[in-house]
Amino acid sequence: MRPLPSIEVPHPLAISYARAFGDEGRAWIAGLPALAAQILDRWELRRDGTARYGEASLVLPVLRRNGTPAALKLQLPREEVTAALIGLRTWNGDATVRLLDHDPDTGSMLLERLDAVRTLASVEDDDVAMGILADLQTRLGVVPAPQGLRGLGDIATEMLTQVPEAVTALPDPAQRTLLLRWAATVAELVHEPGDRMLHWDLHYDNVLAAHREPWLVIDPEPLAGDPGFDLWPALNSGWDDLAANGDALRVVRRRFDILTSTLALDRARATGWTLGRLLQNALWDVEDGEHALAPSALGISEALLGR
Repeated sequence: MRPLPSIEVPHPLAISYARAFGDEGRAWIAGLPALAAQILDRWELRRDGTARYGEASLVLPVLRRNGTPAALKLQLPREEVTAALIGLRTWNGDATVRLLDHDPDTGSMLLERLDAVRTLASVEDDDVAMGILADLQTRLGVVPAPQGLRGLGDIATEMLTQVPEAVTALPDPAQRTLLLRWAATVAELVHEPGDRMLHWDLHYDNVLAAHREPWLVIDPEPLAGDPGFDLWPALNSGWDDLAANGDALRVVRRRFDILTSTLALDRARATGWTLGRLLQNALWDVEDGEHALAPSALGISEALLGR
């Protein structure tokens, strides 16, 4: 196989790794070109297009030895990557991108090639797009969570211990009251966390056009829990555009109706776990130095609690 040009690490990916993982992230980024060359050679892959990247991974379009298109995903090994491998192996291509090969030591994955430029956000009719996502989410959610995944019960319990300190970081009394309301709702549900395998990040940009099916799901971060905890990313999809159009509350309520109906969820319970997801995001934001609840969180909370 002819020598391949060295991989150029996108600057935003390097910045993301430094911010998220510190010295470990900088060291991983420094070794990324060599890792890519090693995996390309080991799996007999040939570069086939422009690299893409997210906050935590570099994805190289490649051709396998037999000419089949694929995508090589390179990322720092961590708990989320191990969970993704468990999820992709368990779903085995049913509603998700297919895992073709993987190296657990480096976190590298060889994935089925999808249409990386056509996401579900390209569907203009939001009801149609949400219906497609809900159907995919239904297929994912029928699978019992296998061993090895974090459980929502433990996550929720940990969240509740963080609330008293987080509340003190919010200067707005109304936002403190709202955070405590979210926490009280989670406290009522924490002992019934559910046992389905959740995607945890299923929004429009994580659904890509495909060949063997019209649409397939990518980038799972699986955990075991109640499907209601998995609705927030879909409700939040394209929030900035919704807010700019002044239509956010109506669209969120419509999306919630489609999701809970298609997934056959108890609406009150789904509302509660969605508030739990808002709580989780708020706790992360406070940990990152924020002193106010996100506008999207306030909007989604109002949409669900004010109907």
